[in-house]
Amino acid sequence: MSRGNLSTTIKFVLVGLTEQPELQLLLFLLFLGIYVATVVGNLGLIALIAISPLLHIPMYYFLSSLSFIDLCCSSVITPKMLVNFLGKNNMILYSECVAQLFFFAVFVVAEGYLLTAMAYDCYVAICSPLIYNVIMSPRVCSLLVLVVFILGFLSALAHTSAMMKLSFCKSHIISHYFCDILPLLNLSCSNTHLNELLLFIIAGFNTLVPTLAVFISYAFIFCCIFHIRSSKGRSKAFGTCSSRLMAVGIFFGSITFMYFKPPSSNSLEQEKVSSVFYTTVIPMLNPLIYSLRNKDVKKALSKVLVGR
Repeated sequence: MSRGNLSTTIKFVLVGLTEQPELQLLLFLLFLGIYVATVVGNLGLIALIAISPLLHIPMYYFLSSLSFIDLCCSSVITPKMLVNFLGKNNMILYSECVAQLFFFAVFVVAEGYLLTAMAYDCYVAICSPLIYNVIMSPRVCSLLVLVVFILGFLSALAHTSAMMKLSFCKSHIISHYFCDILPLLNLSCSNTHLNELLLFIIAGFNTLVPTLAVFISYAFIFCCIFHIRSSKGRSKAFGTCSSRLMAVGIFFGSITFMYFKPPSSNSLEQEKVSSVFYTTVIPMLNPLIYSLRNKDVKKALSKVLVGR
């Protein structure tokens, strides 16, 4: 088969989360609810930050960018998954599969680096409040977000370019609910050494660097919190940071489990559960985690709703 005709002739079949028919409707309703909550929560937060002058500061600029990434990441995966719950064939074209892989990689990598930028912003705000506005200027914040998306784009381009060089002459059944790198590599009859090397280097760098940066930032933040004299202020700061750190830990932990598990660990169900966290659950939870305990967000929301 010629490479030029590959995208128009090859079709993959997505197995989905489960092959048990009696669970399809239940899972459809569950993930439909999750997706609706994701869209409403993230779009609502983006709109609130855009129209509320009170929230026009770096922290909420990053939070708005995070909501945009979460909304896009979930929209790349969830609609197709919902269709497959109600369908029978669950087919996806090669071109659609590559496009899904590309945009998924863009937004997942971008989210990891944006969480790093947000951790640094939090570190500057707590540990160097007097020079916060100097360090986190609008230009610096815009540049950080631009770099975040550039890194995501370059990583996705590297993975998809290498993937498009492979031939798929084995089974076209993808044992997953979306076109991820590892399930696709398992179907290729080409030499996947380059793809595996790219996955190890790029995914390893994009996971290790942000994870270390985030946890180092929060280590310094907690050190500063312990020096706060007011027990009420210390408790408030600790509660806010610990909830954010938990969200970051779930995100990086699930990705690490998925892509860097031991070779002997081949549980397909565990891989799917891990993927569900960073493709559907975390995008829904982030607006709640980053705004539910935030007085500025509550105040801005109150002004929008009651007009005062």
